[in-house]
Amino acid sequence: MNRDYKTVSQQSQDEFTEKRSRFIGYVKPVKTEEEATAFIGEIRSKHWDARHNVYAYSLREGNIKRYSDDGEPSGTAGMPVLDVIVKNDLYDVCVVVTRYFGGILLGTGGLVRAYSQGSKIALEAGHPVLMQSCLLCEARCTYNQYGKISSLLIDNGAAVDDTVYESDVTLRFHIPPQALPGLNKKLADATSGSVQAVSDGEDYFATELPQLS
Repeated sequence: MNRDYKTVSQQSQDEFTEKRSRFIGYVKPVKTEEEATAFIGEIRSKHWDARHNVYAYSLREGNIKRYSDDGEPSGTAGMPVLDVIVKNDLYDVCVVVTRYFGGILLGTGGLVRAYSQGSKIALEAGHPVLMQSCLLCEARCTYNQYGKISSLLIDNGAAVDDTVYESDVTLRFHIPPQALPGLNKKLADATSGSVQAVSDGEDYFATELPQLS
């Protein structure tokens, strides 16, 4: 089963003005509903004087999705914020879009566009990343083999995290699980079977994603 997922790498914010209404989009990586509601409460406290603090969040655990219009007309605020999260396949994120009303009504379509924009700029400010489940591995080789082995690792989808130089050389690296068998075959072919990569755990590693749609 593919356990890779997309999220944001950091808490961040951005803002814009639409017909004198100020929209501030906030985002934070969260793992639980408790973390999401705590973040929402923090933004509400910070902007207690704002007309609306609209939110939406999406969690991997339990595939939970929640949103609130916070007083805006039904369907014009919270759902558009969530739609941007869902459309971009992002998880473990909470977005709050704060609105300071500028005295000019935006209409239903205008609200949907504004809250969608608030969600998008917040998520982009949070730097979307692909969290990829990788095996933590190491391979031991001689100094004569080192150049060839390090090239093979990189050419076959591995990223070297550390190199230890002792009586021989130990390369510590991470690699997607599906790429390890192919790498080990090439290592065996290149070294007459004397070098093999051994996995001793797994972890998530982030790769930056292009701009959101």
